Amino acid sequence: MPTTEARRWRLKGPEMEGPIARWYARIRGSQSQLDAYEKQAALITAGVPSGARVLEVAPGPGYLAIEMARLGRFQVTGIDISRTFVEIAAQNARNVGVIVDFRHGDVAQMPFESNSFDLVVCQAAFKNFALPRRALAEMHRVLRDGGTAVIQDMSRDASHADIDREVDGMSLGWLNAFTTKATLEMLKRRAYAPTQFERLASQSPFGTCDIRTEGIGLEVRLTKEEER
Repeated sequence: MPTTEARRWRLKGPEMEGPIARWYARIRGSQSQLDAYEKQAALITAGVPSGARVLEVAPGPGYLAIEMARLGRFQVTGIDISRTFVEIAAQNARNVGVIVDFRHGDVAQMPFESNSFDLVVCQAAFKNFALPRRALAEMHRVLRDGGTAVIQDMSRDASHADIDREVDGMSLGWLNAFTTKATLEMLKRRAYAPTQFERLASQSPFGTCDIRTEGIGLEVRLTKEEER
């Protein structure tokens, strides 16, 4: 596989540090969304054996990683490029009394040994990665043979109506709802269509992937084949 990769151009938004990160943590922390994270944690980890090591890449405020840890069956780690998010996520974990190892780091060069995790999860962040091929290569490297990476993000094919329905279900006030819709419209420009992600996966060590779309969402599952 190529060892170099040109950085992906994207319309640059505000960095997720300081006040911006804290605002994002607040709007994603409504009770309806926390309930959704609880359901997502159960679905994503279904079939993963107890005692497995789970890594969430770019966990942001840590809500999903915390819910996976609250299941009581896994050792959960999170890695995020934002120092503010690492601090917020660690505090959120302490607040609910669970242990999650939140670390600062870059998905393109993760500080983990190869073959360390049984499941890698990346939610609502992959579209923002400047080096997506390297990110996939790193996910493949840190997975154990037979392990799975689950990437959930926006689909570039999402419609305006899809975005409206998604935000309307977040139980936000009118100002936060307006801001969130505008933000999602901007972020959609960075997102991948299913055919684009299939091509990206084919160029990665995974070689192939399974893709499902629903509403604004795109779910990609990639499996690290066991060595023969």
